Amino acid sequence: MEDNTFTVRGASVIDGSGKAGTREDVLVVEGRIAEVGRIIKGNERGKIVDATDLTLSPGFIDMHAHSDLAVISDPEHLAKVTQGVTLEVVGQDGLSYVPSDESTLAVLRDQLFGWNGDPSGIDWKFRSVKDYLEIVDRGAAVNVAYLIPHGNVRMLACGNEPGSASPEQLKHQIALVDESMRQGAVGMSAGLTYVPAMYASDSEISQLAAVVARYGGFYAPHHRNYGAQFLDAVDECIEISRSSNCALHLTHCHMSAPVFQDKTDLLFEKLAKAESDNLDVTLDSYPYLAGSTYLHALLPSWCQAGSKEATRARISDPQSRLKIINNLNVSGSDGNQGGVVNWPSIVIAGVTQPQNEKYVGEKLIELAAAEEMEPAEFYLDLIMAEDFKVSCILHSGYEPNVRAIMKHPKHMVGTDGILAGNRPHPRAYGTFARYLGVYARQEAVLTMEGAINRMTGRPAARLSLKDRGLIRPGFFADLTLFDATTVKDLATYETPRVAAAGFENVWIAGIKTLSGGKRTSDLPGRAIRSN
Repeated sequence: MEDNTFTVRGASVIDGSGKAGTREDVLVVEGRIAEVGRIIKGNERGKIVDATDLTLSPGFIDMHAHSDLAVISDPEHLAKVTQGVTLEVVGQDGLSYVPSDESTLAVLRDQLFGWNGDPSGIDWKFRSVKDYLEIVDRGAAVNVAYLIPHGNVRMLACGNEPGSASPEQLKHQIALVDESMRQGAVGMSAGLTYVPAMYASDSEISQLAAVVARYGGFYAPHHRNYGAQFLDAVDECIEISRSSNCALHLTHCHMSAPVFQDKTDLLFEKLAKAESDNLDVTLDSYPYLAGSTYLHALLPSWCQAGSKEATRARISDPQSRLKIINNLNVSGSDGNQGGVVNWPSIVIAGVTQPQNEKYVGEKLIELAAAEEMEPAEFYLDLIMAEDFKVSCILHSGYEPNVRAIMKHPKHMVGTDGILAGNRPHPRAYGTFARYLGVYARQEAVLTMEGAINRMTGRPAARLSLKDRGLIRPGFFADLTLFDATTVKDLATYETPRVAAAGFENVWIAGIKTLSGGKRTSDLPGRAIRSN
């Protein structure tokens, strides 16, 4: 391991606060920033890193990551290290792997295959937040913070069934959230268009969020609707924040429904009203027009209730299949934001069966036509043939809205990066570079300082980190050194696993994870706990 005392000389230092960058030197001593300024020659310590013509910033924080398994199974973790990331927040969208027991973990590994795969080499004995964070502490490519997945909590207490939680089931959930917060979780996520979380009432969620609030955490929902009822869903989130006194972070906050094109002011008015009411509300987004998830998420919730075998039986039953297709095509599916499925928007991203690899990168509607099938019929046959392990990309965004949201003063950066699949979304490898190269340098939608503030200082404040997210004396030396004139995302929908250009060095606590643009062998990442 390289010595973690060094001097970065002559960099354009953008400190993460949002203020203008200045040409300065930064002295790091034993993994922490010791001095920032014009260091008198002769007072340097350790190796001199010549940063002339380069930009030094705090390490980037991914506020919405799906690297739950990657951080404990992939030592290189190139998607994030190669674009300056030093901390990821996992446990997103209300579904992850802890807390769990043996039976729920088996269900979750199956359900989340389309997000995370099922990599080899993992010892699946962990069951609690404590267990998981202790594995991270053995060494990881990045630091890791964990959100309690509400779906896990509900599954442990109520199973995968619809209906309100009983008083005893709610008590069980409250105890699980309390225990997980005490073990170091930074907040609670929810996936309210995913089974089983979509069965929960706002009252149930509010009572759990109140527990999170007592520990200073935040509530991060994938809310109930990103379609035509988007604003109603935001209202629900704000009311949960109000009733629970819990800070709110709106994850992957995009307004993609055609009815909301050029109407982001409607969202901003709600956020301003919440702020005037002394509610703490923030948001994140990624700079792409497409989303991504596992393909069977679009099924109506009644079809997904219970076990996978029960879902398979419903799809196989002729009468139930007709009802499913009616939901998908006519009446709307709550797994698809309550609307009918826009079949032309769906591209197949990952499959497990060799005979289906020809479908990867192709539009579902065109594949159905080639087979002389209706899209819904092809869709159901494919998820059955893939044992519910197929992932997809959904093209449905609107660029002016994406730009308007990223300019909001409460905005932060989250990749929502899915790393598994044959051809995953490029946001995993490109989000941070795209903000810097396209939206700051080329398009000037953001200043470079503003973009970096959204990746560093703001998320660190959201996470209540007292010694990360800024370049200040006493802070951990989680740092990113890059060329602001050349930084660029190179990942595309056709070739998504391509590292970004322009990143030179990345340090965590003064230890390099990237050196000269190449991944080192060091694993300085550790768990970031709330207490």
